Amino acid sequence: MENEMLKTHPAVFAVEDEYQIMVCVKEPCLMWVQIGEEKIFDESNGMLRSNVTTHRMHVPGDLLNREKKYTLCWRKVIDRKPYFTQTEEEQRLEYSFRPVPEDKIIIYHVSDAHKMIDAPVTAARHFEKKYGKIDLLILNGDIPNHSGDISQFDTVYEIVSALTGGEIPTIFSRGNHDMRGVHAETFAEYTPNRYGNTYYTVRIGSIAAILLDCGEDKEDSCEAYGHTICCHQFRQRQTKWLRQIVDGKQFEDPSIRYKLVISHNPFPLALKQERFDIEQDIYGEWCSILKNEIQPDLLMAGHYHKQFVSFPGDERDDHLGNPCPVAVCCIPRRGDAEKGTVDYHAGAGFLFENGSITCCFADCNGVLSGEIVIK
Repeated sequence: MENEMLKTHPAVFAVEDEYQIMVCVKEPCLMWVQIGEEKIFDESNGMLRSNVTTHRMHVPGDLLNREKKYTLCWRKVIDRKPYFTQTEEEQRLEYSFRPVPEDKIIIYHVSDAHKMIDAPVTAARHFEKKYGKIDLLILNGDIPNHSGDISQFDTVYEIVSALTGGEIPTIFSRGNHDMRGVHAETFAEYTPNRYGNTYYTVRIGSIAAILLDCGEDKEDSCEAYGHTICCHQFRQRQTKWLRQIVDGKQFEDPSIRYKLVISHNPFPLALKQERFDIEQDIYGEWCSILKNEIQPDLLMAGHYHKQFVSFPGDERDDHLGNPCPVAVCCIPRRGDAEKGTVDYHAGAGFLFENGSITCCFADCNGVLSGEIVIK
């Protein structure tokens, strides 16, 4: 996308019952969206923000779903002074928006891009050629390679921009590589979150989803983390939160047709390596709550750099007990110029229709692996 202010098209992230429209910019500016007659500003306690690289507007989901369009507005800041701040004239870009349909929903899932952009986007395009334009994009962790350089976060917005054009929603989940590097502690400033939390629910169309964040994939005391990780307590908080979801009966709404769990780490499954198979008690409790109280239709994951679906009771379900089918959806390989290899990525597409769910793996070479009926 070529624009003097915007790095990419906006990303329309679904968080609980709202959309967070987020935009990466090249220079300081004031920003808002207009939907119908309503203006929604990127503001902090009544002050429009300009000293940021990523803007965020909290938009009521029902408003954008009803209007099906929004106008992105901004003013470039020339000099933000205590008095008589100088700004340029207002600029505007109009975007159409397609809410997720109630049924026949086409979804594409990307995880473990590890800073690749072209390969995962190309894989998604091959999927679309067969199944049609996607209605919902899911980015499920490790989209940047790490958080040591703020420019890594651009990968998220480049992929979203290419696949959505700012016109359909995206669900975003954090991965373990996202926790590595100095900017990991401010990761939530550049990505969707709920009150700073990287775990939350999403209600979009007939889909209700729970995003669980396993954090890092080894014990907090692992020497690689250099005493910077406290994920044990972070996971304990999520256990309490899961029980609050059950107590609040959020997933008992009869209009919910599909229940999803989205987690970068497929925590019900084992890697058969002690240093990775951690938190048996906590992950076991998560599985129990999900299976007995929430009863999801599908858990979408990445992390293992493999593609498969594990059903309850199959040969892979020998660890904590799958609460539902678990789809592990990614194979990334970085190219090596010296060896003459190129970037490779495989993801997964899903078709939700008439209460059923079908999975199809797709790669950047145009290979689509046969359809797996999940529900």
